[in-house]
Amino acid sequence: MEMPQNESILIDTDAVVRKVNHGKLLPRPIMSFIRKLVHEEDFNRNFRKGLVGWEFVEDFFRELDVTVEVIGEENIPAEGLFTFVSNHPLGGADAGIEIAWLAKKYDGKVITAANAFLLHIKQLANYLIPVNKMSSAQSRELVQLLDQAFKSERQVLFFPAGACSRKIDGKIQDLPWQKTFVTKSRQTHRDVIPIWFSGQNSKRFYRLDKITGFLGIGQNLAMFTLPDEMFRCRGKHFKMVIGKPIPWESFTSEKTDLQWAACVREKVYELAQ
Repeated sequence: MEMPQNESILIDTDAVVRKVNHGKLLPRPIMSFIRKLVHEEDFNRNFRKGLVGWEFVEDFFRELDVTVEVIGEENIPAEGLFTFVSNHPLGGADAGIEIAWLAKKYDGKVITAANAFLLHIKQLANYLIPVNKMSSAQSRELVQLLDQAFKSERQVLFFPAGACSRKIDGKIQDLPWQKTFVTKSRQTHRDVIPIWFSGQNSKRFYRLDKITGFLGIGQNLAMFTLPDEMFRCRGKHFKMVIGKPIPWESFTSEKTDLQWAACVREKVYELAQ
């Protein structure tokens, strides 16, 4: 699956900075640092190959010598529409790998809610729903897009934490899970399939996250390092463990949907064992 060369899919750091900085660039040394941090040249070299979808992701991580061991694929029923839910340890690499794996397995019929970082990777656009929307009007649009996704003939991949894992109580783990996947899965009669993905980001990422919280900075500084964190995966081996389906009928009124989300989160981390 290839597409003609299209400069609009390339990363243009200068254009992004001008957009957020009232049309002006930052001093040259700072711009140079930003280009290196976001790996503009590295990403664009891959983008120019013209690959899209899961083929782009496979080629990207093959070049980084990243390997993934998938355990438990036999737990996925041969037929049906499911909600795959996963922890989110890396914020970029894990999402890309899981999207690509499911897209390859289901002939591209997968969709997931994506953060701002993934939305800049246009090669994955057909699989993504944008979630970085702030106004009430945009929030209503997001609700509609999620409704459409769960009612579609696609497999849904969900990262219920809404952000990549943080260091909490001395352990790298997700923030509390949101309930959307429980509510929507029950409404659309989708069984939930838990996925645990291994790995963690660099110590720098968690230090920046801690500093951001301590200083009360509105912008999450750690998130700006996610492109660099992806390239720091070079040569690493990851595990993706797939658990047994959880019937949608299990989500009864015995617990709130938020409590059920917490229960599924526990099941995901049990897969690490």
